[in-house]
This record gives sequence, structure tokens and C-alpha cells, in this order.
Amino acid sequence: MDFELNPEQRLLKDSVRRFVDKAYGHEARAALVKSGQGGSAANWQTFADNGWLAAALPEAFGGLGGSLIDTAIIAQELGRGLVIEPWLGCAVLAAQTLVAAGSAAQNDRLLPMLADGSLRIALAYSELESRGMPTPVSLRAERSLGGYVLHGRKSLVLGGSQAHAFIVSAAVDGSDGVTLLLVDANAPGLLCQAVPLHDGSHAAELVFDGVEIAADVLLGEPGGGLPALREGLAHGIVALCAEQIGAMEKAIELTADYLKTRKQFGVPIGSFQVLQHRLADMAAEMELARSMLFAALSAVQNQQGAERQRTLSAAKALIGRAAKSVGGQAIQLHGGIGMTEEYLIGNYFKRAVVADLLFGSADRHEAACAEALSQAAPYPA
Repeated sequence: MDFELNPEQRLLKDSVRRFVDKAYGHEARAALVKSGQGGSAANWQTFADNGWLAAALPEAFGGLGGSLIDTAIIAQELGRGLVIEPWLGCAVLAAQTLVAAGSAAQNDRLLPMLADGSLRIALAYSELESRGMPTPVSLRAERSLGGYVLHGRKSLVLGGSQAHAFIVSAAVDGSDGVTLLLVDANAPGLLCQAVPLHDGSHAAELVFDGVEIAADVLLGEPGGGLPALREGLAHGIVALCAEQIGAMEKAIELTADYLKTRKQFGVPIGSFQVLQHRLADMAAEMELARSMLFAALSAVQNQQGAERQRTLSAAKALIGRAAKSVGGQAIQLHGGIGMTEEYLIGNYFKRAVVADLLFGSADRHEAACAEALSQAAPYPA
């Protein structure tokens, strides 16, 4: 695997870095969080204008034809600024699920609008029982004369409060497996409640109370949606892991700068060897996490089935724990000021806590890996 970025990828990285440095200073981000809007429409348009929404979408459907590496590059830089716009939920998770599940006609109609920012779709798959994993699915889709009637709930829908439509995973009566359906956000009987998360971003809770949808909103075959859902989640997990690498980088940079300027006994505390060792441990933990990200990227591109799922779970678990560890140590090295809302460093730990629970916690993924390896069985849901 080539670890060097090509010229186009370096330009992409630089463009996102410039945006984050300009638009996501501490005060600007705090104002966005305080607004309660889950991000800025102007920032979202900037994402579209710069091609960040279209980076990994197929060229045939209005995208730029990039790879998962391009997604990881964007995610890592957005992670440095703790960007709260729902790029992960709408531009990665839902978009890649749609690419994998949608027909040519559906993708031709929807993906260009995702690429130019005029349409936002969110993936509604998580339920209280599944805790971020793709199964089990409790939401029921009952067959009707015109299509389906939906009953149930979905939780922690990333970007759901700003979405125009949802890709919903459901269990269809009379068929096994998971079925994916496209549901309009304004459908009668659908209640969408915005949920502010601990890190300043937003998700949504959805309640489906007899939501009637037509048969032509089916994505793929009834009962055949799990592979497409896993594909979307694979892209989402890699993007989230890359975001956490960027957040760790920035947290370590902020901590190093603080140690150089904060004085005690008349000298910068960065001159104390014990604090230098702590910072070195944080950097080592970050680099181990970066190596695991490379393994996840390789797995998505070169592995299949259970082997790929195990690698992704291992990456999710290791990087999630590393991000919380680095964020916690950064707060400790800042001392009391690191606990205040007025100082930026604590927000990196908050994001790490939320990120660990998205797409299944470290404990859930670690347990799934252990079960599959101990039983030499297919990867458990």
C-alpha cells in the first residue's frame, strides 16, 4: 500500500485544511454550536463547491470518481476542526449506501443532487436494540396494495434533523433479511425529533407511525439490503476513524503549544521531562491508531466478507479508545483550564466520546471480533 499522497490528494488535503483554519476557529465553532442548527448552510455549500460532497461518488452520477482514500483525507482534516456539519452522515454514510443499493435510475436521479448539495439524505438504520450495529432490525414494513406501511423507531440518525429524505432499514413481512427503503422526510406519520449530541453536533430520533410509502422507493430487492448497508457502514467507519486521527493530531499540537507557554517555577512546563514523556506517549498512541486506519483502508479495498468486517471492527475499537485516551491526557496536561467551555481542548475529548458510540462502540466491535475468532464462524451481526 502506497502511504504517500499524490499531487491531487495533497491539493485536496490543503484545500480542506485552509477551510478549517479559516472557518472553524474556536469562536466560530462555538457560535455554530450555540446556534443549535447543526452547522451552517454556507459551509455546506462550500463543501459542495469544492467537490467534497462528490469526491467519492461515481463520475457517471455527477461525482468526481474518487476513492475511499479521498474520503479519509477530507475526514481527517474536518476532524482537526471538529466540524459539526453532517458530512459524515449525509455525504459518506447515506451516499455510499445509496451507491451500493440504488438502481441506475435511482442513482441517476439522486446522486447528482447529493453532489451539488441541494439534497441531503440520512441513513436511518440504528435502533436501541442494535446499538449502532446493522442488525437486529425491529422496524416493520407491512406490505400494502400500494407499497409498504412502516411502524417503528430509529435512533441516532446522523444528519437526520437537516435531511430531506431517509434511507431506512426495515424488516418486511414475508421476507427474511434487511430491506432498504427511501422515505421522504415530510411523509405523513413520520416524526423527526432533533437530538443535540454531547460534542455539539446533531442527530435525530425518528418515529414511524403508519408511514405509507410506494413500492418504487425500494432500494434493491426485499430482504437483500444488508450487503449495501454494510458497505455504507464500512465507508462511515473508515471516515470516522480518519476524523479521529485528525482530532488527535490537533489535540497533540494544542497541548504541545500549551506546554511551551505555560510557566511554573519560572520555566515552561514543557521543559519537565515527565510531561515530555506524556506527550510522547500520546503521539505514539496516535501513530498506532494511524497504522490501524491504513489497515482499515486496505481491508475495504482488498478484503471481503468476514475478514473485512473483523479488520474494520478492530480499527473502530482501537482508534476509538486511542482518541479518548489522547483527549483525556490532553485535558490533564492543560490542567483546570482544559475542563472549561471557553477552552477548545475539552471539545476533542467530547467528540471522541461520541465517536466511540457511533456505528457500534469499541466494546461491541471487540466482542464481535472475539466471538468470530473463537468460533471460527462467520462474522456475527
